Amino acid sequence: MIDLATLKAGRRVVATIEARMSSSRLPGKVLMPICGKPVLELMIERVRRIEQVDGIVVATTENPADEPVAELATRLGVGFFRGSEDDVLKRVTLAAESADADVVVELTGDCPLIDPTVSTQVIETYLANEIDYVSTGHHPRSGDFYYQTYPAGMDTQVFSLDLLARADREATVPDHREHIPQYMLVSEDISCAVLPAPRNLRRPNLNLSLDTQEDFNRIRGVFEGLYPATPTFGLAEVLAVVDGVQSSGG
Repeated sequence: MIDLATLKAGRRVVATIEARMSSSRLPGKVLMPICGKPVLELMIERVRRIEQVDGIVVATTENPADEPVAELATRLGVGFFRGSEDDVLKRVTLAAESADADVVVELTGDCPLIDPTVSTQVIETYLANEIDYVSTGHHPRSGDFYYQTYPAGMDTQVFSLDLLARADREATVPDHREHIPQYMLVSEDISCAVLPAPRNLRRPNLNLSLDTQEDFNRIRGVFEGLYPATPTFGLAEVLAVVDGVQSSGG
């Protein structure tokens, strides 16, 4: 049996959450209220339940509009780092360094329904294997389709700080500066793996991430249906709510 505590020994695992107020389709989405709390606060509650994570840092920007994001992180007792609005790779690298990370769990603030159990499994897969990058889904090098069996919104990427710093030093393509994993996925000497969803959670065409008002309405409905009685709900319960709404025509 693999002893994950031994494998993790001496390595600090930090979750970074990219969050900012500017959004072309839904400005201010990370602080929109659900069940009396900002979306980002609800997500941080869930991230705190991810096993193996030793710390959390919110990677926001130097834009004055993102001051409320930094204030929320302070109120919740998690770290924050303010960096470039456009160079996301640089911002997340510096945020992870500021939190003394050895292993980075890269998350985005548009995933408030993220399942801590799924993220834990991604981390444990990374720790237990000699793989440079493990995620819930990515573009395979052999094709242009996106390989993912979990719903969007469970998105979790895990890699070392050293690999992230290498990407920051070497990535020059604008898309690679904006989207953290892209440099890793196109580099032939970097090993990558995807965690497949079990059959009961396999919903690759379902969107549970927050990008539009329609997404917000769906996510709010899930939280309102589950959070008051069972704040530690997981993806299986989310799917039951979504399927119930769809079958009733809501």
